[in-house]
Amino acid sequence: MRAGTLEIPGGMLETGWWGPEPTEAPTLVLLHEGLGSVALWRDVPERLAASTGWGVFAYSRFGYGCSDATPLPRPMTYMHHEAQVVLPEVLAAAGIKRAVLVGHSDGGSIAAIYAGTKPHQSPLMSWPGSAPSCPSVSSPGPAPSVPPMSSPGLAPFSPPVSWPGLARPPTTCDAASNKVVGDRAKPGHDTEGKGSRPILIGLVTIAAHFFVEDLNIASIRQIKTDYATGDLRQRLARYHRDVDTAFRGWNDAWLDPRFRAFDITGFLPYIQVPILAVQGTDDPYGTDEQLRVLGANVQAPITTHLIPGARHSPHLEAKDATLAAITSFIADLPRGSST
Repeated sequence: MRAGTLEIPGGMLETGWWGPEPTEAPTLVLLHEGLGSVALWRDVPERLAASTGWGVFAYSRFGYGCSDATPLPRPMTYMHHEAQVVLPEVLAAAGIKRAVLVGHSDGGSIAAIYAGTKPHQSPLMSWPGSAPSCPSVSSPGPAPSVPPMSSPGLAPFSPPVSWPGLARPPTTCDAASNKVVGDRAKPGHDTEGKGSRPILIGLVTIAAHFFVEDLNIASIRQIKTDYATGDLRQRLARYHRDVDTAFRGWNDAWLDPRFRAFDITGFLPYIQVPILAVQGTDDPYGTDEQLRVLGANVQAPITTHLIPGARHSPHLEAKDATLAAITSFIADLPRGSST
């Protein structure tokens, strides 16, 4: 891992690089979950770089890991802002030329919004109460609201008491100084953020949310209790400079009653690159209805994998199966241009 930082208009972001530079090969851009960071990808980036031969780039969003802070409360449109404002700045500043976005949970939603947003569209489109920048899309399936909590094939709800990846101390933060250990930027990267929009080659979502489910909200309520009364806060504190901001920014937004209107299915028909969508059969944060609605709305080629026995982090809980699926998907993508 080549640890470092990246400066964009909003501040400093913690970064990690594996494998070839973006001038030498396409890049897998990893977008972490709502409680994630660079370190919480564990050995996934290294393994993906080795199995694909592509570069891998990960960063901690503002308020996470060792990146600069973000004000709270987060707006209901925080994922739209990440996808339509922050992520383009990150990709430009990192000098990434050809990319596959690999997003987990919130990161998967952010990746889908980015892939489904045309470059000329205004930020924060398609949120209830705002003027949409693309036509509204009617899902062929049921309204994305309330798949029952006892959905067939899902284990009964239980809190995620063993959060994947929290057993090891971070490798990218200097605990004494609270600084990122590494270079400010890597050779060949556009540190001034003036690069053009990269060519998007493909999209991988892992346990992404395209709409809100009752199961989802129940699990997020439960993890709030775990954070207040258990050891989750202590374990997460190993990975975040300001653990309360990291947790509350995500948890408070999702539990705000207004967030029930979150629905990004309108972006899906505008995605123009091949898609791989992965989810665990026992995910306490979403049912396989997420995959069904995704498949019903996209027009691009799509492959879905429902990983038996995996919960919300199949790339950690069923690592071999999930990384094999991603590697196979990457092998079939063009290394050059895309639509």
